[in-house]
Amino acid sequence: MVRPEGAFRAAVVMDNLIHKKEMPVTVGIFINPGVLPATSPDAQARYNRSFEYDALGDRYARFLIEEILPEVRKEYNLSHNPDDYGIAGSSSGGIAAFTAAWNRPDAFRRVLSFVGSYTNLRGGTVYPTLLRKTEGKPLRVFLQDGSNDQNIYSGSWFQSNQDMALGLEYAGYDYQFVTGTEGHNSKHGSAILPDAMRWLWRDHGKPIAKPYPVGERSYVKEILPPDSEWQVVSSGHKFTEGPAVDRNGNVFFSDIPNSRIHRIGVDGKVTVFKEDTGAANGLMVGPDDRLYACQNGRKRIVAYTMDGKEQVVCEGVGSNDIALNAKSEFYFTEPGAKKVWFVDAEGNKRVVHEGLGFPNGVRLSPDQSLVFVADMRTKWVWSFQVKADGGLGNEQAFYRLETPDDSSVSQADGMTVDTEGYLWVATRIGVQICDQPGRVVAILNKPHGGALSNCVIGGADMQTLFVTAGDRVCKRKVNRKGTVAWNVVKPPVPRL
Repeated sequence: MVRPEGAFRAAVVMDNLIHKKEMPVTVGIFINPGVLPATSPDAQARYNRSFEYDALGDRYARFLIEEILPEVRKEYNLSHNPDDYGIAGSSSGGIAAFTAAWNRPDAFRRVLSFVGSYTNLRGGTVYPTLLRKTEGKPLRVFLQDGSNDQNIYSGSWFQSNQDMALGLEYAGYDYQFVTGTEGHNSKHGSAILPDAMRWLWRDHGKPIAKPYPVGERSYVKEILPPDSEWQVVSSGHKFTEGPAVDRNGNVFFSDIPNSRIHRIGVDGKVTVFKEDTGAANGLMVGPDDRLYACQNGRKRIVAYTMDGKEQVVCEGVGSNDIALNAKSEFYFTEPGAKKVWFVDAEGNKRVVHEGLGFPNGVRLSPDQSLVFVADMRTKWVWSFQVKADGGLGNEQAFYRLETPDDSSVSQADGMTVDTEGYLWVATRIGVQICDQPGRVVAILNKPHGGALSNCVIGGADMQTLFVTAGDRVCKRKVNRKGTVAWNVVKPPVPRL
């Protein structure tokens, strides 16, 4: 990239563009892929290029943000505005640039990719689909490739770049895709580098806009209004969980370490509903207008009247999350024991399933004929059919969640359902929304970089999504209505 006799001569191009005021004054940081030296002349070194560049997680972005940029800042005054950062690469470096920005748009927002390796070297073929079903991120992307690029064991580079361009177009991104006839080399990319940089840095000083989908049958567009953004409702807690909605749209949530339950009124005011809750976790309002709470710290489940009076409804077992039906019967999960329990209207409890790796969130379908259980340590949410006696049968690992590159653990936690029968799941990468046939059709970005633990749709019109996210609770408007235990609704027949 920087050799004076090389093809790109990026430093010369940047100097010329800066001099002409066609891009801002910029510090160029050029990095080679890592090589772990061999232990002796007769031993093999470890070449980390594919490990660093082709992987899809946030590891490389964190390397830049946490190690490289702090070193450069010791000598140069670097901006902290992500709109001031471009990231570029060629081949595997091209996908690495996109991956860094995709995972950390809070740090990089302008992407330049020459002959990018969006093939299945390490799973890069998922990006065109993720672009289509993930809520937009504030990125500007320039792609280049040639019709004679390589077509080998991991896929076709030219086809993969075309798929990327179509995905960016579908999702409404500010992008450009320039094609030529060259192969997997730097001839075309280096020739257009000045134009690519001008395009990438145009209108510098204006924020990079977040895109909104333009493609047909976009569930992100169907579910999110154009102006829907996360808003912090309450913060300063230790760890929030268990959001639950009452018949008026008020939302309750637990702060587990503080052993406290809060109430968010439809007017937006946040108050303390109950102190000393036994480290209450999962919550749900029942058809009797009582707030049921999993008091895991006291190995019991209780129900609170709206004036705070407590009654024990189940004892002697740990509990994490709870789902009630219209008869005030309920299911709850006991993750450590790998069990799902059922408690009938008379208070009799029994195990109805066991063996999932870590059963966590539990919810009923809107018509209460199915029970969904998230296995937190896998990518699956299980679906069970409810039997006449409350038992569970015909189980399937039904909903296949998207997972990060570094593991197949989804960290699927709390869930909610809407009146269309779609399942909303709080996961590591955001709120994943699944259609009735079990497919992830939309992914809502997290309100911040931390973990999501749960979600519910509430508010006065039952069209506000609330998420518990670490030390805070956030909300945003959605175009779907939430469901409640006392209102049995048969969802429409799905589009298959």
